[in-house]
Parts: sequence; C-alpha cells; structure tokens
Amino acid sequence: MKIDGSGKMIQQCAKLNRKKIWLRGIAFTVALGAMCTFVCDLSAADSKKPRKDRRRSPPPTEWNKRTASEFYEDAFSTLEGVRPDFSKQMRTASSVVKGSEAESSEIAGGGFKWSALVSAETLVDEIKNVKSNVDKAVVSPTEFKGGGYKSGRIGFGSIALSFAVIAEYDGDARWKKDAENARDLFARAGFNCKTATDQSFNEAKARAADLESLLDGNAITTKGEREGDFIWSQTAGRPALMTRLDAAEKIMSAAIASKSDFSKAIEILLHEVEMAAVIGEVIQRTDYEYNDDDTYRGYASAMRDAAVKARESAKKNDYEGANTNIGELKKSCDSCHGDYRS
Repeated sequence: MKIDGSGKMIQQCAKLNRKKIWLRGIAFTVALGAMCTFVCDLSAADSKKPRKDRRRSPPPTEWNKRTASEFYEDAFSTLEGVRPDFSKQMRTASSVVKGSEAESSEIAGGGFKWSALVSAETLVDEIKNVKSNVDKAVVSPTEFKGGGYKSGRIGFGSIALSFAVIAEYDGDARWKKDAENARDLFARAGFNCKTATDQSFNEAKARAADLESLLDGNAITTKGEREGDFIWSQTAGRPALMTRLDAAEKIMSAAIASKSDFSKAIEILLHEVEMAAVIGEVIQRTDYEYNDDDTYRGYASAMRDAAVKARESAKKNDYEGANTNIGELKKSCDSCHGDYRS
C-alpha cells in the first residue's frame, strides 16, 4: 500500500510526539529523584537537632467511675494479720551491736564484774597448770631454741592474762597484791619469746624461777618495767590467746563426748569454759586487732556468752545444756576463724 505526502507527515508527527513524551518522562523521573534527595537531606538535618521535650498532659484531678472501680480505695484494708513493724526490726538488729558497746562501756567504767565470767580459783589454777609447760620450755637453751620458745610464749601469755584479771578482780583472789607487777613481768617474757635468742631464754628462765618462788609462798622481788598506762593488748598477743582457746575447745569436746565423760570431767570443763569466757572478753579490749570491727566483736561476745551458759549448765550437771552451749561456742569460733585469721 502506498502512502501519500499527508500520510508521511502524520507519521512524522506521531514520531515526534512519542519523543516528547519520552523526554517528559525522563525529566519527571530526574525531578522526582532530586525531590526525594532534598527531603532526605532535610530529615537527616532535622534528626541532628536536639528535640524539645514534649509537654506532658497534667495528671487528672478526678477519676471517672469506671476507672476508679479498678482500684481499691484503701489497699491496706485488704491485708490480713498484723502489719510488721520494720522499724522495730531495725532497732532490734542494731541493739546487738549497741548491746556489745554498752557492755564494753560498763567494763571501762567499772560496772563489769570479772566474777561473772570466771572464779578466782580458776585463775589461780590456770597459773599453776601452765607452770609445767613453762618449765619444759626452759630446760636448756637447746630445748628452748628447738621449739620450747613457742610453748613459753603461750604459757607466759596465759599466766600474764590470769594475773591481769586478778589485778582487776572484784572479789578476793590469791596474789592480788602482786598481780600488776607479775602481769607486766610475765607479759614481757611472753612477747620476747617470739624469737629464740640467748636473751629471751635467760629472761624466760628468770620468770620461771619467779613463778616457782611465788607458788612456794614468796613474793616476787623483781620489778617490772612499764612505760605508760596498762593496755590489755600488752598482756598477751592475740595468736597466743587463740592457741590457748583452741586447746580449751579440744578439752571441752572430749568432756562432752558422752554423758559418762561429762560426769567425770565437770571440774575440768568448768575451768576451760571460764578461761574461754575470759579470752572472749579480753580480745574485744582496746588495741587488740579487730576490736573496732562490729562483726568480730559479735563473734567474740557470742563465744563469751555461750561459755558462761555452758558453765551454768555444768554447775547444774545438765549434760544437754552444756552440749548445746559448747556447740554454740564452737560455732562462733569457727565462724570467726572463717572470716579472720590469727
């Protein structure tokens, strides 16, 4: 089929229209892309600006009935039983520490009585019993340097401790007149036994002779040297006292192994629990390590109190009571040893 001139013109116009439509499409696409980029840039810039806090709506002053019905008018009215007084519990907990502090202040003020913890006879017997250990320690310089100085340190520490309590005892006690001087002499010998030297051996030997003379009824003529006021930590080191306490625990355990053992060992048990009570009190005194630690003082006080209760049980021939209280004593000691080291 032939196409005349007007047909060719129509074809050219159609072709030109298609080209215009294609160019307009490209232009629209480019414009749309540029607009999207512009909007994104504005959003990014907007996000970098700090946003102002939105003002919250004020809380309602009144609730409608439907909303109010979801809540109790008085929540406490739904509780059963007596409400716990937590402030009272806090006061009770703090009273444990304050009670220990009050006891210490009573002691410092002279209100405390040593007779509540230990008898004068036990203090005298402790000095007599330890004498054999001291004598063995000073048999010869060789024995002393071979390990005897350790026994001397513990022995002289127990003797010094006993004389220190006798010096402040609220009743009659043997050697009370010479107790302060004896306390200082034996305390120094005990501390010097930390090392095995000729000098510490000679001093230990001299103190052993003084003790022998004292037990024979004679007064100690040697005068102790003291600089400043007496403080309890100068009587015996805490490690020496802990060693004495460990020995007491072993004796106590053997004494309550059975009712039969208990009945046979009441006198020995009384001696050991009273010495444990004394140590529990003394290690809380000023200048002893951890004396300002409430937890440590709590352990020491619990041990002391358990020892006093065990003494009362032993006096009543109460095996069950003694067993229970000695168990509490050992529990306090074990807890203390777990947290503190001598």
